[in-house]
This record gives sequence, C-alpha cells and structure tokens, in this order.
Amino acid sequence: MTDKLDPRAAGARRFKDKICVITGAGQGIGRATARRLGQEGGKIVIADRIDETATSTLKELHEHDVEATKVIVDLSTYKGAKDLMNEARSIFGRIDVLINNVGGTIWMKPFHLYTEEEVEMELERSLMPTLWGCRAVLPIMIEQQAGSIVNLGSQSVRGLYRLPYASSKGGILALGKVLAMEYGKYGIRINTMSPGGTDISDRITDRSFVRPGVIAEDPENADTFRKEMIEDITNQQAIKRRGTPEEQAAAIAFLASEDASFITGDNINCSGGQS
Repeated sequence: MTDKLDPRAAGARRFKDKICVITGAGQGIGRATARRLGQEGGKIVIADRIDETATSTLKELHEHDVEATKVIVDLSTYKGAKDLMNEARSIFGRIDVLINNVGGTIWMKPFHLYTEEEVEMELERSLMPTLWGCRAVLPIMIEQQAGSIVNLGSQSVRGLYRLPYASSKGGILALGKVLAMEYGKYGIRINTMSPGGTDISDRITDRSFVRPGVIAEDPENADTFRKEMIEDITNQQAIKRRGTPEEQAAAIAFLASEDASFITGDNINCSGGQS
C-alpha cells in the first residue's frame, strides 16, 4: 500500500475506529476503497467470493497496520449477505459503513442477443448483491440508530450494449433514493456513487467468470460492440480519459464519511463529466 497511498487523504482520519464492510474488495474499486478507508483509520471487512483476491487485499492492509479481516461469501443470495453482516458484527460488534461495490457487466451486445439465462445472470451479479446487502445490514444499523451505506451505480444507464447491467444500476439508483427516505429517521444515510469508465490494473477475476464452473463466452462481433461502447462513453466525457480506482474511492469515502452528514438519497457521478 506504500505506493498506493492516496494523497487525497492528506492525513484525514474520518473513519477512525469505524467498522467498514466493503464488498468486492479483492480488486479494482473495492480494493482501492478498502485502502482508502483503512488509510483513514477504518477497520475493514473485506468481502469477496474469491479467497485469492480477498487474501491479497488483506495482506496488503495488514502490511500497513490496518485492522482488517476477510469473509468469503456469495453475495448474490440473501443468505450470503446475512452471513457477511453477522460475521462482521460478531468480530467487531457493529457495522458503521457498508460499501456495496459488487457488480460488473458480463456481456456487451445488443439486447436482442441476450438469452433469458444471460439476463438473469446479469441481474444476479449487478443488482442482487446490493439489494441483499442493504436488506441484511439495515436491521443492524436500525439497532445502532446510525450507519452509512454507499452503493455503486454506473454511467451505463445512458449507454450502449449493456441493457441488463444498466437495468441493474438503474435499480440501484432507485433503491438508494427510496431507502434514504425510509431510513433517515433511524440515523442511516444511503447514497450512490456512479463511476464512469475506469482502468482496473489489478483485475484477477475476469468479467467472464460468472460463477464457479461457468465462464461466459463473448458474442460474435464482441470487439466491435466493445469499441462502439467505449467510443460512446468517451464522446460523452468532458475529461477525455478513463478514471482510476483511487478517484472512485475518494468519492466513495466522502459520501461514507461525516463530511457528508447532511447528504442522503443522492448520487455523485465520478465520470469525468460524462453526461
């Protein structure tokens, strides 16, 4: 983490002794968020379904004296989400922050080329982990009368060739607004951070990994669809480059922290001005 310390933190300790559960923390934005919140004093629960990736993040945090643990779990099910929250609370006694980061499109192609099973797989990956994560943590935060949830949205809700994924992320935007209205009276804030295109340099688990034993095959003309999608994103941006996980983590950290104590039901676009 020495070469990954984010100068944006500038010595901040906004998460000192806060218990922070971060899903999909084995790589990419989730891992950068674990670093950032740990750098700011948080005690980190790394949730991932792949032990290799979770262990890598855990080792890195421990090397820099961040108190952290890992939970290997399938968050596409309510049982998995409930097991995660119960484990986190059994270890640390409470949950102050939940970052629902799990998700990611599997296929890029026009909607009429998706099969019924593929649509269901996309929703299982990119909507259900956030839905179940919120459902599982809310009773704990209600009991505490405090908590901050940040869900990961996406700029895909205005884009090409990822309609089932975009539908998942559109659902997450709605989920954040409704839950914020329902649970503000309990001292719980729920916000969304929507990244634009992001370069993930530490990817271990490929997008094609659907579940153990199931690897997605690219559609015919996959390279063409991907190129058109990327061009569409770039054409919408004011800043003509891809983002970094650290930039996304900085936005997440703000929403999760007390710096955003009077912000709930909102969405921050961290996308280089993508419209």
